[in-house]
Amino acid sequence: MTETLSNAGESAPPKRRYAPLAANENREDYSLRFAAHSFRKWSPFVVATTALGGIAYLADFAIGASIVLSYGFTSGLLAILAAAVVIFVTGVPIAAACAKSGVDMDLLTRGAGFGYFGSTLTSLVYASFTVIFFSLEGSIMGQAFELALGIPLPVGYLLATLIVLPFALYGMGAVAKMQTWTQPLWIAGLVLPFVVVLVREPGKFAEFTHFGGTDGAGAGFSAVGFGFGMGVALSLIGQIGEQADYLRFMPEKTAANKRSWWAAVLAAGPGWVILGAAKQLGGALLAFLALGVVGKTHALEPIAPYLEAVKPALGPAALTFAALFVVVSQIKINTTNAYSGSLSFANFFSRVLHRHPGRAWYVLVNCGIALALMEFGAFGFLNKILGFYSNVAIAWIGAVCADLVIAKPLGLSPRHIEFKRAYLHKINPVGFGSMLVASAVSIVAYFGAFGPVLAAFSPLLALVIAIVGVPALAVATRGKYYLARPNTVAVPGADLRATHTCSACGDPYELPDVADCAKQDGPICSLCCTLDRTCHDMCQESGPVELGLPAVRTA
Repeated sequence: MTETLSNAGESAPPKRRYAPLAANENREDYSLRFAAHSFRKWSPFVVATTALGGIAYLADFAIGASIVLSYGFTSGLLAILAAAVVIFVTGVPIAAACAKSGVDMDLLTRGAGFGYFGSTLTSLVYASFTVIFFSLEGSIMGQAFELALGIPLPVGYLLATLIVLPFALYGMGAVAKMQTWTQPLWIAGLVLPFVVVLVREPGKFAEFTHFGGTDGAGAGFSAVGFGFGMGVALSLIGQIGEQADYLRFMPEKTAANKRSWWAAVLAAGPGWVILGAAKQLGGALLAFLALGVVGKTHALEPIAPYLEAVKPALGPAALTFAALFVVVSQIKINTTNAYSGSLSFANFFSRVLHRHPGRAWYVLVNCGIALALMEFGAFGFLNKILGFYSNVAIAWIGAVCADLVIAKPLGLSPRHIEFKRAYLHKINPVGFGSMLVASAVSIVAYFGAFGPVLAAFSPLLALVIAIVGVPALAVATRGKYYLARPNTVAVPGADLRATHTCSACGDPYELPDVADCAKQDGPICSLCCTLDRTCHDMCQESGPVELGLPAVRTA
C-alpha cells in the first residue's frame, strides 16, 4: 500500500499513514506541495547556484551544431538568438511567480488557467521534456564512455543512467552540494576549448561566420531555415520548469534581501538561456572546426569536437580531460532532469491513481523511460524530436505566461496561485483550452498543412494562439472556472507561516498548504486532499468549513 488509514482506538478518527519515502521530506522535498517557509533554509545565492548548475548540459552543443550545420551560420545565429529572447521573456513571470509562491511548475499551472485535472496533461508534457533531454544527455555521456574507455554504447547508456541516481534520489540537499562542488571544474572545462581556439587560430571565428552549412543552405539568410532552426531551439522553453523546481525554495523576499532575491530569480530563472544560447553557438563553432576531421555525424556529438579543440593544449591528456568534462556536465544536468521528472510523474500519478509511494520511486520511472529512448537511438533524431516537441511545450508555456502577465493584472483571474483540489474546477477551459487549440493548430502547420513558411514557424504560431486565447477565453467565461469556491482559509493578511494539523494524516502544515475539508470537518493538507478517493469534492457543494483548531506559529 502506498498509504494506509489506521485507527488507534474506537473514538479516534482514522489517520492516513504515508509510505516511509513519501513521509521523509529530506528526500521528498515537498514534491507535491507548497514549499514550506521553514524548509526554505538556503540563501538566494545557493538556490541560484544550484539551479544554474542544472544547465551544464551539452545538448546545447549538439542543438547549436545541428541548427548551424543544417541551415548555415546566418540563419542559425538569428534562430538561436530569437529563440533565446522568447524563452527569456516568457520565463521572467513564471520564475518570479514560483519563487514568490513557493510552488513548482505543476502547481503553478493548476492555478494559472488549467484547473486541477487540466494540468495533468502539462505534467506529462513537462515529464516528457525531462525524459527527452535525459536521454539526449545520457547519449552524450555514453559517447564519451565509448571514445575514452571503449565501453559499448548500450552499456555506456546504462552507466550514464545509474550514475545520477544517488544524487536525484536524495533531493535538494544532495543536489545543492553536488552542483556547488562541481561548478569550478565545469566552468574551467567549458571555457578551455574556446580559449585554445582564440589563441591558436583566431581567424577561425571570422571563417565561421561565412559557413553555409552542410546541407546546401548557404551562408545567407533563409526565412524557412531561420524558422525551423528557431523551432528546434525553442524546444528548450520547458527548461524554465526545471529552474522553477529549485526557485520554489527561494527564501521569502524582504526589504533586506530584495536585490539579491531578484538577481537570483532572474539569473537562475530565465537567465539560464543567456548561457544556453552562448553554448549553442559555441557548440556550432566547435562542430564547424572539427567537421573536416571527424565528419558530420561525429561533429554533432559534443565529445568529438570538444576533444579536437583541446588537443593542442593538453596533448595526451586531452581525451581524459574531455571525457571527465562531459561526464561531470552530464551528471549535473541529468540529476536535474531526473529530479524534475520525478516531480512531474508524481504529480500526474497522484491525481490519476490517488496514490503516492514517494517521489524517489518516480526517479526510477523517469530514468527507465529515458534509458529505453537511449537504447532505441533517440539522439539520431535530434532535430525531428525537438522540432515537434516545441509546438506543444511553447503552447503550454505561452498559456501560463499569458495568465500571469495579462489575465491576473487585468482581474480576469485570481491574483494568487490556487493549487489545492478543494478550490479548483477539474478543467479550466481558459488555459487548458488555449493550449489544446494552439498545440493542435501548430502541429498541423508543422506537418505542412498550411505551407512551408508556417511549417517552419509553427512554434511561434502556437505561442501567438496561446497568448491571445487566454484573455479571450477568460473574458468569454468571465473567469468563473478559475475557482470552484473561495479560499476562506489563506485570506489576505493571514499569517502564512502559521500551521494547522491535518485532520487526515495528523501532521502540521503551513497555512498555504491547508484547505477546509467538509468530509473531515476540519483542516486538511493539500496532498491528503489530492489522495482522497471517496469525498467526490463534496466541499465544493457544502461550502466553507470552520477549521476549529487554533493556528500554531512555527518555531
